[in-house]
Amino acid sequence: MPDSDKLPQWDVQSKAISHCGAGCTLGDIGAEWLVYAASLALAGKALYADFALDFAFAWVLGILFQYFTIVPMRNVGRLKGVWAAVKADTLSIIAFQIGLFLGMWLDQEVIFSPGLPKTSAAYWMLMQLSMVLGFFTAWPVNAWLVRIGWKERM
Repeated sequence: MPDSDKLPQWDVQSKAISHCGAGCTLGDIGAEWLVYAASLALAGKALYADFALDFAFAWVLGILFQYFTIVPMRNVGRLKGVWAAVKADTLSIIAFQIGLFLGMWLDQEVIFSPGLPKTSAAYWMLMQLSMVLGFFTAWPVNAWLVRIGWKERM
């Protein structure tokens, strides 16, 4: 393993964002299909149900991913591990999801209004592009979280 203190900042920060993004991505995929399968809607729109469930699933998975990273690295107990995971990933997930949601809103409500079906490849390609936007909106938050020590240098 390379010494994270000797790595360039862009490397450390991109790993921190990717760690957050992994939980977000898995949560988003699961939530999107649940909204589709259950025909869920908020305010009459499936997209808003997507946003609510995407965030909830992404947050839970992101916290779990952080918990199982932080506890062995810091050798802390369960409660301290949960709190450290919440501190490490909540703001990161919010920032990531803001970029993702902005991209998906533009895709579904502006560019391709009234929206592409979730069963189309184009929908999922645009979801991936929106996740790239989320990666960049999460960058400053993750840089700050690593700098103050709430997130581990990887």
